[in-house]
Amino acid sequence: MLAFDLKGGLPAAHKFCDRVRLFLLAVSLGGVESLVVLPAYTSHYNMSREELKEAHVMPGTVRVSIGIEDTEDLIDDLRQALR
Repeated sequence: MLAFDLKGGLPAAHKFCDRVRLFLLAVSLGGVESLVVLPAYTSHYNMSREELKEAHVMPGTVRVSIGIEDTEDLIDDLRQALR
């Protein structure tokens, strides 16, 4: 699993999640498939801005869980979603 912050904040994070093709948008990161999640809308939804900052969760934070799909396919999908 990895997390990263996208320049452009929440709009950029939404765009990224809308553009991935292999990754599923999920509220839980517990399957064998590759998943993306926006913590600001799931695990950290009820936190204040101060609590989010302390947890290092920004509006553009995306969490990615890598599943069992082909590595090159996943890399290609992430590349095209970040354009």
